[in-house]
Amino acid sequence: MTQEKNLSALESLQVITEAISKTKEDFKENSFYFMLWGWLIALASFSFFVLHQYTAFQYYFLPFPVLVAAGIITTLTWFFKRKSAHPTEGYLNYFLSRMWLVIGISFIIMVFVAVSQKLQPFLFTLIIAAMGTLVSGLAMKFKPLITGGILFFIAAVIGLYIPAGYQPALFGTAIIAGYLIPGYLLKSAKI
Repeated sequence: MTQEKNLSALESLQVITEAISKTKEDFKENSFYFMLWGWLIALASFSFFVLHQYTAFQYYFLPFPVLVAAGIITTLTWFFKRKSAHPTEGYLNYFLSRMWLVIGISFIIMVFVAVSQKLQPFLFTLIIAAMGTLVSGLAMKFKPLITGGILFFIAAVIGLYIPAGYQPALFGTAIIAGYLIPGYLLKSAKI
């Protein structure tokens, strides 16, 4: 049988204050992922667009697999380094990390399915990014991420009405608005 410790009012307040401080620190640390993936995917998108539209380079798609592989390695390294430094994890961070794991797997499968069907994956992956970003923003109560998620949905619909060759540029622009800007705002937020 475990024995519960009765905390004084001051000790209880200190425990609550530490939990709130840890949650705020976790929020700010999540900005790393949005900034990392924002830069990588925006760079891959614009590189893809320029190589495909303005050159005869046969492997115009290469920026995506190269930068995504770098992003996965960096993300895993950062995650495990952070986990070893802070072995306890709050419920919200636990939820967000597992949700983004599923979102990441969904991205990979969606790209595989789209490419196998000879479709560009940009609009489909915008919808997946919208779901993850919007849920993150709602869970964290952070309006720039909520806005970013909504912008991803809007960009996916806009993409239906532009030539397929311009979808990578739309994708890169949406990534800047939906990941990069909210990521930097989250990093500097006074939460």
